[in-house]
Amino acid sequence: MTRSKELLVGLDEKEAASRLEKVGENRLKAKKRRSAVSIFFSQFSDVMIWILLAATGLSFLLGDTPEAITILSLVLLNALLGFLQENKTEKTIEKLKELGAPKAQVIREGKAKEISPALLVPGDLVCLSAGDRVPADGVLQEATGLLADESLLTGESRAEEKRACRTKEMPENQVGCKERVYMGSVITGGHGKFYVSDTGMNTQMGRIAHLLDQVEEEKTPLQKRLAKLGQMLGILCLAVCSLVALLGFFRGEDPLQMLITGISLAVAAVPEGLPAVVTLSLALATGRMLRQNALLRRLHLVETLGSTTVICSDKTGTLTQNRMELQHLVTPEDKKLPLNGQGQGHILYKALAGSDRYREGEEKHTDATEEALHLASLGFFPEKIGKRLTENPFDSTRKRMSLLLSEGRTKTLFAKGATEFLLPCCKFVLLDGKVLPLDEKGKKELLQRSSSLASEGLRVISFAIKEEAADGMERELTFVGFAALEDPPRPGTKQAIADCRRAGIRTVMITGDAKETAVAIGKKIGLVKKGRVLSGSELDRMDDKTLQTAAADCEIFARVTPEHKLRIVRALKKRRETVAMTGDGVNDAPAVKEADIGIAMGKSGTDVTREAAGMTLLDDRFETIALAVKEGRAIYDNIRRFIRYLLSCNLGEVLCMLLGMLFSMPALLLPIQILFVNFVTDGLPALALGLEPPEKGIMERPPRKSGNSVFSDGLLFRILLRGVLIALATVFTFQLLYYQTFSEEIARTGTLVTLILTQLLHALECKSEQRSLFSVPLFSNPKLLLALGFSLLALLAALYLPFLAKVFSLVPLTFLQFFTCVSVALTVPFLGAIGEYFRERREKRRANKE
Repeated sequence: MTRSKELLVGLDEKEAASRLEKVGENRLKAKKRRSAVSIFFSQFSDVMIWILLAATGLSFLLGDTPEAITILSLVLLNALLGFLQENKTEKTIEKLKELGAPKAQVIREGKAKEISPALLVPGDLVCLSAGDRVPADGVLQEATGLLADESLLTGESRAEEKRACRTKEMPENQVGCKERVYMGSVITGGHGKFYVSDTGMNTQMGRIAHLLDQVEEEKTPLQKRLAKLGQMLGILCLAVCSLVALLGFFRGEDPLQMLITGISLAVAAVPEGLPAVVTLSLALATGRMLRQNALLRRLHLVETLGSTTVICSDKTGTLTQNRMELQHLVTPEDKKLPLNGQGQGHILYKALAGSDRYREGEEKHTDATEEALHLASLGFFPEKIGKRLTENPFDSTRKRMSLLLSEGRTKTLFAKGATEFLLPCCKFVLLDGKVLPLDEKGKKELLQRSSSLASEGLRVISFAIKEEAADGMERELTFVGFAALEDPPRPGTKQAIADCRRAGIRTVMITGDAKETAVAIGKKIGLVKKGRVLSGSELDRMDDKTLQTAAADCEIFARVTPEHKLRIVRALKKRRETVAMTGDGVNDAPAVKEADIGIAMGKSGTDVTREAAGMTLLDDRFETIALAVKEGRAIYDNIRRFIRYLLSCNLGEVLCMLLGMLFSMPALLLPIQILFVNFVTDGLPALALGLEPPEKGIMERPPRKSGNSVFSDGLLFRILLRGVLIALATVFTFQLLYYQTFSEEIARTGTLVTLILTQLLHALECKSEQRSLFSVPLFSNPKLLLALGFSLLALLAALYLPFLAKVFSLVPLTFLQFFTCVSVALTVPFLGAIGEYFRERREKRRANKE
């Protein structure tokens, strides 16, 4: 592409209209958004929900309307909670549109006019000044002291120096080009004009929007595990129905009665409260996290946090504060002055204040470095030093600026800039209070000192003065020292990284900044251990497989683009890592959305990143992530608790009935009694288990492996063992009471009592996977005790209130009969503890052999 003579006067209106019709408006395209109806019906896509809906239909067919209504209510409650949480649909591209400038000043037919940025076309000539947001991508035709904040695209906190393009050929549209400006960036200083080269989806911002559009949301680990559980339960239900029907057929039972019993058992085998309990627990956890300033968009992401193994964090605005701050004032003899201004009146303080271009109050405070120096200088010299006479402004060629001030009859020139560009203007140096000649050797030493400060990740600005200056010429200056600035780490970040490391979570820095800056910050916050750093150019030379290997121990990725960030996240996910990606700039958004859990900054972050993320930190504190991880782990523990409780209890019910049929016993429980047991035990106790507080040491253990099933770490053994013990206890109770009384009604009632009591006791055991019933903290969760009390009262009411006893075909038990049921129920935890003891011994022997 070459420049045209028409750039001197801009396009004419006819040509602009023609190009607008050809290329379209300067807007970012958005993909079709989901409607509220589709979001609601998507809540019914899980296998578990299908099974529950089938159970609802079967309950209606059996005439058990209350049970059907209960199950249907739980399904609808689950759908409603999920819908309310997800109704805030993807608005990422919509927010990207808002980054366009509200108005663009364009030159057409030789006249300046304001138009909507949407009407800009390639070939337009646009004017820029400090404070403007760039409305499109383009090539600079004029640039006077032009500085642009491109942190939204690059992640770098410092403003980029820009210069006019002097070549005939236009530079390629790549981020980082000095002769180009980019949509969404902010002009922080100077003024200029640029030729629009790309609009809409062809801009660098459009490229990021396209990357976002390509990223598809995946199911969370919890959703995948629950889907597998649902499939398993579906197979179990069919197996139960078939087995009961076959047993009844071979025993010569009434086929219809056997079908009804089989269906009742199948309904009993389904933990209908599971989806609602999971959803309610996640919703309550989301509320607790919100009080800790972590806002989640999707419920299931709470659990994903708990399984996080790697946190990929952007540096600027996430680990750091995205603002420059003065760290050191260093004299030429390498002495650091106090930052409170009490350095025995060293002239470097005055040089800092004298070169402050914001003192007059006319300039906009838009450049982060100038703003930091301004704030520091006000602490040293609150009052104006003198009247400004002339200014030599900063530009990207000179890389320095100076102000000529008059103090009464004396004129003083104050200069500052990059060391290598300021030193050629210096003839003297201030050493130990004396002005001495500055030779080439001295300049070389000062350059080395400046480089040493820069290697610590600091931005170095040098200062010089000329007292009794006749004019504003930058010559024969006296070098007086350096100012070292940095984008400081966020408070608490170092401790949060240490907490995550103890929890087995690796923190990786991904930044657009230089290696030296990234490593310096990494060391300050305790992130760097092995010290391996990779740059974007090195990533370009790696294929995906090589990157997967390198990502295993790389702590810092520097000078990376949005595409690099996306590749890094995908490489880690292919290593079976559960990846959290934090960020605040637009350049972070694609990787944030690709990650298993995307985390945005609420205060300093952009709307784009917040909408792409699954979680937003409202206080921008990195340590909030550690708190969220703890909450996520607690939630997963609670999910395992009520899965253990519900499945072991339901398994006990099914095995109880099957054993009775295998031993040719009378029906141990009637269908209505099976459904009553489900009603009493499956609801409130399971929900209360979802409110169990975190166990001690929850952040001292490693994260779960992504491939582990929900039944890992011995949970399946505990479920099977407890199911068998519950079944044996109930069969034993039936036999004992039957031979004592020869009454099926009494035996059946005692069986129901034992079954319910064993399940309520098991709810207390499920408070911990490491402790038995006799060592768990019983009073740590009062809500569980209230739920168990309610269930026990419901049992007693069904036994001793005549109208309820009649409904459920129960008879009142004597004290001795009830005591027998209690005694049998109490043996189950003892036997369970013995079984767990032998399991742990076997696991230890296996671990020792390995």
